[in-house]
Amino acid sequence: MPVPVTHAPEVQTTAPLIEVFSSIQGEGSLLGRRQVFVRFSGCNLQCSYCDTPYAPRQECRVEKVPGSGTFTTWDNPVKLATLVAYVRSLMDERSSCQDSHHSFAITGGEPLLHAELLKQWFPCLQRLLPIQLETNGTLPDALRQVLPWLDWVVMDIKLESQTGEATPWEAHRAFLRLALQAQCCVKLVVGDSTPDSELHTAAELLVNTAPPYSSNLDVVLQPRTVNGSCSISGSKLLRQQDILSGYGLDVRVIPQTHCFMQLL
Repeated sequence: MPVPVTHAPEVQTTAPLIEVFSSIQGEGSLLGRRQVFVRFSGCNLQCSYCDTPYAPRQECRVEKVPGSGTFTTWDNPVKLATLVAYVRSLMDERSSCQDSHHSFAITGGEPLLHAELLKQWFPCLQRLLPIQLETNGTLPDALRQVLPWLDWVVMDIKLESQTGEATPWEAHRAFLRLALQAQCCVKLVVGDSTPDSELHTAAELLVNTAPPYSSNLDVVLQPRTVNGSCSISGSKLLRQQDILSGYGLDVRVIPQTHCFMQLL
């Protein structure tokens, strides 16, 4: 009998991006690492503290020279080949930052809204650099699709006191179970109005989901940035850290250091 002709699925070659640039990671467990940041448009949440543009645009801005503050633009949606060529130019032997880059930071908005695309792009991107995903931690089904290509997952626990929306505890729990298959950093953005009860609930979620003293889990308290400065007193941060540490969690307090370094 004749064998039916089959065709490989067509790779989606374009994506709606906001910006692409090379900079120093200012948050989380890869703090201080040089990364290629790829920011996707769109988000499924509306956090009141969000300082990041994510609405779709006709153009994607791209920094010409790392740290220069000068940009060119690409038409949206951006071709995978265009992004790959840009990253290769940063890693070219003639480039001053040839060996500087540690990894990709795939960010947003919420990049997992584009999971179908990412599972096609990530095998290509991972051949250039390891991949860190920055996410709001609410789309476990989408995470499952791209996990094989992730080296690090940085997920937020979205505290209602800061976002203005009810914390999606069950979505976070399901997401964390998957994220721990990679190296996972859980980040809690806290403010002066964060009640102790939210921290206790977050700590219980973490210890009940992750194995005790899991080497795959980093926990970061990130004080909310207001007008370029930390919005919480040192004494309050110490007390918030005490609450989480009391559950046996290894907790670091890390502000948004790129604000202080005047970096993107």
